[in-house]
Amino acid sequence: MVFSDLFFLYAFLPACLLLYFCIKNIRWKNGVLIVFSLIFYAWGEPFWIILLLGSVVVNYFCGLLIERFRDTKYSKAGVIISLVFSLGALALFKYTDFIVENLNLILPFDIPAPNIGLPIGISFYTFQIISYILDAYWGKVKVQHSFFRFLMYVSLFPQLVAGPIVRYGVIENEIDSRTSTSADISEGITRFIIGLGKKVILSNSISSVVLSIFGSASEGYTDISALSVAGTWYGIVLLSLWYYFDFSGYSDMAIGLGRIFGFHFNENFIYPFVSKNITEFWQRWHISLGSFFRDYLLYVPLFGKRRQYLNLFLVWFCTGLWHGASWNYIIWGLYFGLFIFIERQIGSKRMKKAPKVLSHIYSLAVITVGFGIFHFESLPLLGDFFKSLVGLNGNAFIDLTIQTAFMNNIFLFIAAVALSIPWVPKVKSFLLTKASGGMVIGTSQVVFNAAVLAISSIMLVGSTNNPFLYFRF
Repeated sequence: MVFSDLFFLYAFLPACLLLYFCIKNIRWKNGVLIVFSLIFYAWGEPFWIILLLGSVVVNYFCGLLIERFRDTKYSKAGVIISLVFSLGALALFKYTDFIVENLNLILPFDIPAPNIGLPIGISFYTFQIISYILDAYWGKVKVQHSFFRFLMYVSLFPQLVAGPIVRYGVIENEIDSRTSTSADISEGITRFIIGLGKKVILSNSISSVVLSIFGSASEGYTDISALSVAGTWYGIVLLSLWYYFDFSGYSDMAIGLGRIFGFHFNENFIYPFVSKNITEFWQRWHISLGSFFRDYLLYVPLFGKRRQYLNLFLVWFCTGLWHGASWNYIIWGLYFGLFIFIERQIGSKRMKKAPKVLSHIYSLAVITVGFGIFHFESLPLLGDFFKSLVGLNGNAFIDLTIQTAFMNNIFLFIAAVALSIPWVPKVKSFLLTKASGGMVIGTSQVVFNAAVLAISSIMLVGSTNNPFLYFRF
């Protein structure tokens, strides 16, 4: 089940909200969320709910072990058991085929790939569990004694299958005691509808153009070597916008749903395309993932404090590998890690002295090329992509096909670019300084919500599959 589905919008979610708000007791409210979360997860893949519940059981007892034997070897054993089980399951289901394929390439083996299916959301809920276990071990959060409350934290359907990665400490108090004010519900609904619009109206529309230019691993790539330079750059700019609206759209919907239920999740995307350098970009893009690796891997001196750049290399290797079992994702992670390493060598003060226009151009160029690396899972195709970027494929700078595609989609392109920069929050802030600004915003918000919901619903009629890109990870 996905958020951008008419059944979810007009059956599952209303039933959940009705039952949830009819109940006053927080324990029963939590029970409603657990039941609906498990139904949500099991809707498409009922078998994998066994793995989810197994992860919850093992890590629940690991948490109790950590608390019961604090500062002893048994407490460390609890952490080790948790990490081995959680990361082992992730490696087994996500990377076994990748490992086998590469072993067959470098060694005289012919091991058959097991073709193990990837459980939806395993990358996200595994990292949530790891953050809980490590924070409990370090004393940053209290160990949860209630199995059902811990189950709700892990399985909460707004963020279960595609993030954001919600740390236990963020909602620790809200698990036991929370309220949904009228402001929470209003802002949650608006945030959810914004995310829905990003996905259905923008992301899905942009994806059609991108797939006509590049194709994809699932639907078949086009002949990248035949693209013009302008066509390649136009494609990766649209590709960047597609991924942004799809990824951030899901996060907006998750944050909005959480807000309706009284949970306050942290932001996950904050207008990343306005960044002036790559370091800033990763402070605005998929923040929950970047902060996870920063706090649990970068600042843990695995190689000693004098070899901090080995930690940096490891972080970006893992960031790439987390996204998928393919070499292009690893290259993508190391690509961004290289630019962050260079920026650290230059220094933040020197970076700030650079002209803002040049800083933005540099950032956008690096970011958009990075999304191209992210998209092409085939290394030969990735090579063709790099050649097409600079005209080494021998083709013209621009061609009639791309000119036509650009003109046919110019209003979509302008809207996507305009909505990827933070002018709307600035307009809202300006209006709030005026006497009647609050009333204007309130009325506009109701009209906006109704219009986006109606347009999205119409576009979803007849659509049988609207998966979010992050479901692949």
